[in-house]
Formats: sequence, structure tokens, C-alpha cells
Amino acid sequence: MTRINTNVPSLIAQQNLNRSGAELQVRLERLSTGIRINRGRDDPAGLIVSERIASDIKGIEQAIRNGERASAVISTTEAALTEITDLLNSIKSLAVEAANTGAVSDEERRANQLQIDSAIQSITRISNTATFGGLKLLDGSLDYVTSGITTSTIKKAEIFGASFIGTNSVDVNVDVIASAQRGSLYLSGDNGADPDGQLLSGVTLRVKGADGVRELSFLSGTSFADIAAAINSNTALTGVRAELINGNAASGLVFKSTAYGSNAFVSIERVDKPAPAIDNFNLFKFDANADFPGGTPFPWGDPGLVSATRDNGRDVTALINGVLATGDGLNVSINSPNLSLKLLLDESFGTDPTLATKTFQITGGGALFQLGPNINALQQTNIGVQSTSAENLGGFLIGDAVQFLSSLQTGQGNSLDEAKARNDFTPLEKIVDKAIDEVSVLRGRLGAFERNVLDTSTRSMQSAFENLTASRSIIRDADFAAESSELTRAQILQSAGTTVLALANQSAQNVLQLLG
Repeated sequence: MTRINTNVPSLIAQQNLNRSGAELQVRLERLSTGIRINRGRDDPAGLIVSERIASDIKGIEQAIRNGERASAVISTTEAALTEITDLLNSIKSLAVEAANTGAVSDEERRANQLQIDSAIQSITRISNTATFGGLKLLDGSLDYVTSGITTSTIKKAEIFGASFIGTNSVDVNVDVIASAQRGSLYLSGDNGADPDGQLLSGVTLRVKGADGVRELSFLSGTSFADIAAAINSNTALTGVRAELINGNAASGLVFKSTAYGSNAFVSIERVDKPAPAIDNFNLFKFDANADFPGGTPFPWGDPGLVSATRDNGRDVTALINGVLATGDGLNVSINSPNLSLKLLLDESFGTDPTLATKTFQITGGGALFQLGPNINALQQTNIGVQSTSAENLGGFLIGDAVQFLSSLQTGQGNSLDEAKARNDFTPLEKIVDKAIDEVSVLRGRLGAFERNVLDTSTRSMQSAFENLTASRSIIRDADFAAESSELTRAQILQSAGTTVLALANQSAQNVLQLLG
């Protein structure tokens, strides 16, 4: 059937030419952009997935930068701590030199004191000026803020890490369940003869403690009060002190280590070997569950006393938020994902399990690092950086007070002049050693945090970045080989379609031949 009003072949040719033209345009667009999905119609599902992956990639990219920045902060902090360590070692050297009083003049000691003062001031200055992009690093700005701590129960609190998931503060409950004890030995004042509270025969004792050993000789008839005075005059050398029970020589003597804990001990041995008939120096160890009471002394033959020549102390046992803490003398510490801290308990609190649970709060602070691509507590980590000023370093318990590095300055209780006046440089050394230990532990914690948290997180994020980028590329990017082939096909179809359309348009003119 031949018609001229409607050219159906031309319409068909036009439709196919439009299709091939659209296909050619798609191929040209993909090849020019390098992207397979340029708009939603190209692949709706693929677009949704690829955009979600793109969002993940952006978050991971920032997480990697966050980790790298955090590492830079830690490195800057450790560099400042290295300088503080060098200054502390210098102070230790000057203190040891000043203790050599037989060869160091007063002028040299005063010169050493000036150097110590200068070093302490430098430590505080570094603490106050160490910064990263305006962020204070060592002045306590990155330390945790606590509330409710009283020195009558907790002498010192160091918070290393706390998680504030779902809360603005963290309650810390400390419950002492077993007391800290000193190593203790008991000598009864009842020697079976009058008068009580003195030796019936001469004796030589080897007194040994955590700090050293001394041998002391006593004559027959020496009172227990004199024995205690002689032992206490050597306490700095042995770490052992003695006292009369209830202040009464007839009640007996108790020998104690100066420190608490399993590393502290007292050992009293008789060096000479007397005849059994005249040996009244019988030593007994305290009950393993309690220190010697302040009331009535144990009588001879008390079942709670066991014959011994040595007794070790005991570390305090405590629960912190229901978790059994690690004890070290009067110190307790825990290290868990939610809470990491170290507490120095007051003697009255750490030696009396009957006291009520002590509660204080961590109300904020710490250094919060965002290490994951999503903002939630599981992808964040906290770490506390304590102040390293002289007023906060070297917190060592001497007597009933915690002494800090600042006490070594001129005019303070642990200056070189004061130490020489009392002929005891030991507190200086202990304070400086404690300060060195605190800085070293802080550096170790920061190093472990950088190595085991920041570095591993960064490597994990980099691996995720690579895999997600590859996945998005598979979904979104154009395959140039396939697209080039499709382009060639579209070009051929476009050329063929143009030719066919021209033929279809000419077919109507063939009708004129029928008209002659």
C-alpha cells in the first residue's frame, strides 16, 4: 500500500535515529567525565550506594587526618616531656652531689641549690608553655576534672582515662575490703622475771628492711625503750622502726617496716646463739589478717601469733566501681576501657576495711580524640595528661603529707640546706625519683596510646579508605574499553540511521512515477 500523507518508514527511522543519538550522547558524556553514573537515571540504585560510600570515604579521610594530627600532638607533648626528664635527671645529680657533705662546701651546695631552683622553674615554665596550635598540653588543661575528693581518704588521684558514654560525669566508688599492712614482728615484754621490759642477757640483732641492714648489740639489762630508740636511729638505713606497745615496755616491742605493701618487710634475727635457758628474745609475727591492735597486747601463747623472724607487709585490696583493683602498698589502680586511674589512699582509709565506701566524681576534662568516621562514643577515645609543673610532680607520701618537687626549692622543707640541717637527703631523692617515674610513665602511656591506638586506627582507616574507594570506583566509574565499544556502535547506528532516514524521506517521491 502506497501513501504520501503519512511516511511511516520515515517515522520509524526518526525514532531509531533519536535512540542512537541519545545512546551516542550517553557514551560521549561517560567518556568525557570518566563516570558511569552522571545522573540518577543512569543507575538509581548504584547512585544511592555510591553516594553513601562517598560519604563514608569523606568521613574516613577526615578520620585519617584526625589521627595524624593527634600523633603530632602526642609527639609535641613527648618532646616537652623529654626536656623535663633531662631537667629532673640534672636535679637528681645535684642532690646526690650535695649529699656528699664531707667533700662539698657550703658555697658549692648553695650553687647546687641555685641550679635546682632554676631547673624547677624551667620545668614549670615548660609545663605552662608547651602548646600545639594554641592548645595547652602540660599545664593540666588536658587533665580530668574531679569533685568530692578529700585528703582524709584519698591523698592523690591520677585519672588516665574515663568514658563519658551517655553521661556527663563518672562516679568512682572506692571500697577497701582488705587493709594495707606493714611488715611487723612482736617481742613480748613479759620475760618471766622481774623487771619486765628489759633484756635478761646481751644480744646482737641483725635488723633488716627494704632499705638495708644493720647489726646492733645490746647489753644485758637494756630496756626495751632503749632498744626502740637505737633501732629508730637507724630507720633511714634499714626501713624499720620500733615502738613500745601502748607506750609500756612491759607490754613489749613491735618492729614495723616504714612502708606498706608486699615489697616492705621487717626481719629481726639474733646473730649470737645464747643458751636456751637465758634466751628471752622470742620474736612473734602478727596475725596475717590484721596489724597489731592499739589496745591490750597479745599474751604469750596467743593462737594468732606465730614464731617468726621475718614478716612481709601486705598491699591494700579494694574494689573500684566493683572491679578488683591492683594494690601496691597504699596505692590502688585499675585499667579498663571505661576507667583507668591510680589512687594513693590515706593511711587511715587504706588500713580500715570497716570504713564506708568513698565516692567521688570525674566531671569532665581529658583529651578527646575523634578517630572514626562517625561521631559516636565508640569511635572516640579519651586520655588524661596531668600537669607537670613542679607543684604537681613527685607527689611522695612523707609522714602524713604528700611532698612535691616544689618543696626542693630554696626556703622549702626539702631544700639542700634543710636536708643538711637534719642530715637526711633521702626525702629529696625519693621525691625526685617519684617525679622521674611519673614523667616516664606519662611518656610511656602517651607512647602506647600513639602506637596501639592512633597508629593502628590510622592504618585501619587507610585500609578502609582504599577498599571503599575501589568499591565506589566499580559502581560509579566508567569502563573506558566498554564505553569506547559502545561509542563506536552508537556512531555506526547514528550514521546508518541518518542514511535510512534520507531514503525514507525520498520514498514518497517515487509515487510521482505512477502519475506518468
